[in-house]
Amino acid sequence: QVQLVESGGGLVQAGGSLRLSCSASGSSSSINAVTWYRQAPGKQRELVAAITSGGSTNYADSVKGRFTISRDNAKNTVSLQMNSLKTEDTDVYYCYADGTTNQPMGIITTFSSWGQGTQVTVSS
Repeated sequence: QVQLVESGGGLVQAGGSLRLSCSASGSSSSINAVTWYRQAPGKQRELVAAITSGGSTNYADSVKGRFTISRDNAKNTVSLQMNSLKTEDTDVYYCYADGTTNQPMGIITTFSSWGQGTQVTVSS
């Protein structure tokens, strides 16, 4: 099972910025489409931003103009740049990705995985 590794969460004051990253473990795996979600305890998971393998993006209305999702295919990483953060952006952020893994004997398998989640806390 391919693991997604998230990084970049933390504590920031309102108006500040954070950058989250999501990458796949193992050099033989490649990430295709990636979606960032966020979820607070007791609340439904919310789509934040998504990017396709071709680079098309989609954002929740609540983050448009503030968040930017991007990918670095050379590093097999997708990032979420979060600017002008608000207290209501406080949540645990998860990345979800599908992709492919090169197996022995020329076999290619697909995967879909969740990251472990990273806490983003925005203070007033």
